[in-house]
Amino acid sequence: MGTFIGHVYPGLFLVLYGLHQAVAVSRAMINGTPLPCPPRAPRNKGRWAWLWTLSYAGLLKTAAGSLLVAYEISCVEGGLVLMDRQLPPRFMYPHEWQHLTMFALLALLGCVELASSSLLPRRCVALEKGALALAFYELLLLLGSHVKDSSGVELQVHALLLLVVLLLTLVLTAQLWAPAACQLWLMESFLFLVMGSWLVQAGFILYRPISGFPWQDDDIGDIMFVTTFFCWHVLADALCLLAVHGFSFFWLRCCSPRSEPAGPTGALRHAGPPGPLYVLLQEAEQSEKEEGALLLPQAQPGP
Repeated sequence: MGTFIGHVYPGLFLVLYGLHQAVAVSRAMINGTPLPCPPRAPRNKGRWAWLWTLSYAGLLKTAAGSLLVAYEISCVEGGLVLMDRQLPPRFMYPHEWQHLTMFALLALLGCVELASSSLLPRRCVALEKGALALAFYELLLLLGSHVKDSSGVELQVHALLLLVVLLLTLVLTAQLWAPAACQLWLMESFLFLVMGSWLVQAGFILYRPISGFPWQDDDIGDIMFVTTFFCWHVLADALCLLAVHGFSFFWLRCCSPRSEPAGPTGALRHAGPPGPLYVLLQEAEQSEKEEGALLLPQAQPGP
């Protein structure tokens, strides 16, 4: 991770994951469906029906974490050795081992989601959220020690990243007690976007400056502009989240079909998941039918 690619690729993955989460949350809020979204029903009943129940997010996390682990190992010449052969022995590559632990946590999170969606009789959201919160607590500890030997611009970049991870850890912890709160899901999506976009920006600041000249650690102006860029990222990600919600509302309300015929009777069937208003209308219609059935025998003439 101590390279340009090691910052940009994890950042892009977090941005895509945050966008995926934002779309799912916006769709659930507009349709009035509960969070988290229910598992998908299999398209067929054959031998491979279980493939349709797999978690796409879990697959992406497992694949991305495994690829990043392999990339981190390949970046070290001669192999990633834990200790040298000197006396007394010393630990080797501390930063690389911390990066490897972070990426392994990502792969393990994907495995937990896959097991919850496919192996267990019923999806266990508490298990997934508990594993995610535990992983971010470990990430918080790793980042806290990761910045010990940093200074100047690099210290400021990692300190702002540490702030985002801390806030995200608090949100994930609160979700353990309120898993269906839309506000917490929105905050989680937003913080994932901020974390991912800032990791991409950190790769350019530390390894490939746009100006072609490295940032100066002893220049207070450079350190102040690091914080300014972070604030711009927060505003841009908030606008991105707002745009995702607006586009989802326009697509679901204007472009997506809302009802379709449901058989020879010509009755209309609700296309999407039933919201609260739809359920109330159905109950009112059912009660009217029952009242009509009770009044019908009284209206018939006698023999």
